[in-house]
Amino acid sequence: MNDTDTERLNALAENLGTNQRLLGLDLGTKTIGLALSDAGRSIATAWQTIKRTKFQKDADILIGLCSTENIGGLILGLPLNMDGSEGPRAQATRAFARNLATRTDLPLAFWDERLSTVAAERAMIEADMSRKKRAAKIDAAAAAFLLQGALDRLRRL
Repeated sequence: MNDTDTERLNALAENLGTNQRLLGLDLGTKTIGLALSDAGRSIATAWQTIKRTKFQKDADILIGLCSTENIGGLILGLPLNMDGSEGPRAQATRAFARNLATRTDLPLAFWDERLSTVAAERAMIEADMSRKKRAAKIDAAAAAFLLQGALDRLRRL
């Protein structure tokens, strides 16, 4: 993440209304894991996973969910390489964010999602969740993990 990403997160925090929630997105090639914050923006909860189709349909679903759930901003997981550099997946995430920004006025920010899926899966294994259940919930759990990191950071601002 760069200075601009930090500035975006700070701007998002400054523009949130009272009781507005944040939506965390873990963008995969086939699915988008979603997590919601509580209205006090303290706790992130895995919510659901949507199957990706075309950008327009994905954006319509996301914008609809934002409207019904009182979402004040979006946190997108930024899949950085382990050395901190940006590869093709990070570039695709930034492109998705640019395209989504043309369809909504909601502020968008990025959060480093390195190892979020690994951490989410480890927690599910420790909870003795079956492999089948883990596969169905891993993307939303990873979104919750990255959203929680952003919430923790926002609380320190």
